[in-house]
Amino acid sequence: MVAELCAIKHVLEGRGKALYLVPLKALASEKYEEFKILEDLGIRVALSTGDFDTVDPSLARYDLIIATNEKADSIIRHRPQWIEQVSLIVADEVHLLGEASRGPTLEALLTTLMITNPKAQFLALSATIKNAAEIAEWLGASLVTSEWRPVPLKEGVCFRDSVIFKDGSVIRVDGPDKDPVTLLTVDVIKSGGQMLIFTGSRLSAVSLARRLSEPVRRLLKRRDERRLLELSSTILRLGERTRISEMLSRAVSHGVAFHHAGLTYEQRKAVEEAFRSFLIKCICATPTLAAGVNLPARRVLIYEYRRFEPGYGQTNIPVLEEKQMAGRAGRPRYDKEGEAILLARSESERDFLLEEYVLSEPEKIWSKLGVASSLRSHVLATITTGLARSEEDLFDFFSRTFFAHQYGLHSFKKKVAECLEMLTKETLVECQGRHLIPTRFGMRVAELYIDPVSAVIIRDALRLRRSGLPPISYLTLICHTPDMPKLYIRKREMEPLVSFLESNSDLFLFDLPDEDDPEYESLLEEVKTALLLKDWIEESPEDSIVERFDVGSGDIYSFVESARWLIHSAHELAKLFGFTESITPLRNLYLRIENGVKEELLPLVSLRGVGRVRARALYSAGFKTLEDLRAASPLDLIKVPQIGPETARLIKEQVGGTVSKEEWSLMRSKKTSKQLSIDEY
Repeated sequence: MVAELCAIKHVLEGRGKALYLVPLKALASEKYEEFKILEDLGIRVALSTGDFDTVDPSLARYDLIIATNEKADSIIRHRPQWIEQVSLIVADEVHLLGEASRGPTLEALLTTLMITNPKAQFLALSATIKNAAEIAEWLGASLVTSEWRPVPLKEGVCFRDSVIFKDGSVIRVDGPDKDPVTLLTVDVIKSGGQMLIFTGSRLSAVSLARRLSEPVRRLLKRRDERRLLELSSTILRLGERTRISEMLSRAVSHGVAFHHAGLTYEQRKAVEEAFRSFLIKCICATPTLAAGVNLPARRVLIYEYRRFEPGYGQTNIPVLEEKQMAGRAGRPRYDKEGEAILLARSESERDFLLEEYVLSEPEKIWSKLGVASSLRSHVLATITTGLARSEEDLFDFFSRTFFAHQYGLHSFKKKVAECLEMLTKETLVECQGRHLIPTRFGMRVAELYIDPVSAVIIRDALRLRRSGLPPISYLTLICHTPDMPKLYIRKREMEPLVSFLESNSDLFLFDLPDEDDPEYESLLEEVKTALLLKDWIEESPEDSIVERFDVGSGDIYSFVESARWLIHSAHELAKLFGFTESITPLRNLYLRIENGVKEELLPLVSLRGVGRVRARALYSAGFKTLEDLRAASPLDLIKVPQIGPETARLIKEQVGGTVSKEEWSLMRSKKTSKQLSIDEY
């Protein structure tokens, strides 16, 4: 609300544009839907979360632009003129400055905007920051704090059937079931509320949703049962049918859902909307939901306060994260108070949770910009955008960061110099006397928004000038870059991965480490990730990929999105350096990754409304080219599985054909009779 009022004031008074920064695409979409109402005041609102290598020129026409931190950072690297007109920068969830993965980008972005837009107003928002005064001082801002909350929050710990709250009050939850999770869930639903349960893993979220399905189903009203069955069917139609979508569909029919990154965006959105409309009574979620969209419930249960961290094992979550979860309790306009409860398994654990979480304050936010992997990209961007034309300018820029504010520039001056040395050695930057000049290579890498190390790995591999390479060569190459997330390996997978590596070693575009090298296991993770992508472009059904690689559909799309971007970057670098033998193969591979198809289907998936499943159905039915579709009768097209009248008409319109009124009437009648036979079955 504060940000909204501030944006209205800036725009209506003609002071300039407002840029609203958020950490996640889902949050950006949510804010866009909320702020669209401002268009009634004549304020033009835009959402920008797309590809990093493009800047939509139409953004110049908008007054309030909502973007993820990464997208806004990439926009600045392309240097559009409208950035100079931004007079208000809102940094939502600013406590993410302390997160290793996203914090450095937010910090570098805010530093850049403070330098390029010195007269702009900065408005940083957070519910949970201990050292807010320190961040305000860095931003040159006034600190405004408030204890007010639309719904009062009670925090406590549950052990067996009793909950002890921070204020000393105690409640007992009664029922025939001895399981405290079931007792707490049934109790809040009976009183007209909803339950949000945070678990430490996906497996736990699914398991809890199963466990609560029957107790919650017994509390459903008949009208809700009907609507939940409809939603359950809808979920099965959202993308390809998999064992995960079937489990979610089954749980939803009982009024319960699980929510984690393994679900597709459409599945998560369907669950969130059903929860907001009171249809789903309980969601079991991983902590990613706490950092995402606004989804409050009357009662929040933190089922697990420990989670697995690779390289560290089981660790306690930070207090800040617990407070973020607890903050979901209490639904404005519907609840008089919200309850956030941690679950204890023993009396000693109850005392520990009260002391360490309920009665504690969040940790201080510490800058993570000093990590070399994030620093080198921002050093390059500072040079390519013209903010640093010399080494002195570079140090001056980084002296303005939150990291320097906390630790002093001397603490990471050496790291900045090392990054600059790497950039000059790899010819992304040239030193001409005291001047730093970005090369064409450096400029393109900054625009592509990839790690300079990724760019060097790709460039050196393409320099080999090998032609006739199979897709796996390029897939293992991009999986070898630091920008590509990697799959975790289980013991049973080691042997087949080693066997694949030994049988295909000649196809790799980089030197392979020996088996006793510490990097060897990392290489196997890269190979496993590349094989998932290979299955995807070979049209393996999602469910078989889910089973083989132990991932969710959402994970598949996340890996595909990263791979698509890196293949695009490789294609652009091949063009830049004139590596002609790789340009066409990389372009075709980009399209195959984007659509999840074999090369023969590329013409068909170029049509709107035709994805990988419909394209394969058309191809199998004999419609292999656009010419085949142009010559086809609309009535023949609807005989193909997955092709209905609307899709058939859309196809015909795109390939240059038409659908007569008589044909349309016949198609609709055939669809109706076909649906009747399905219903009878």
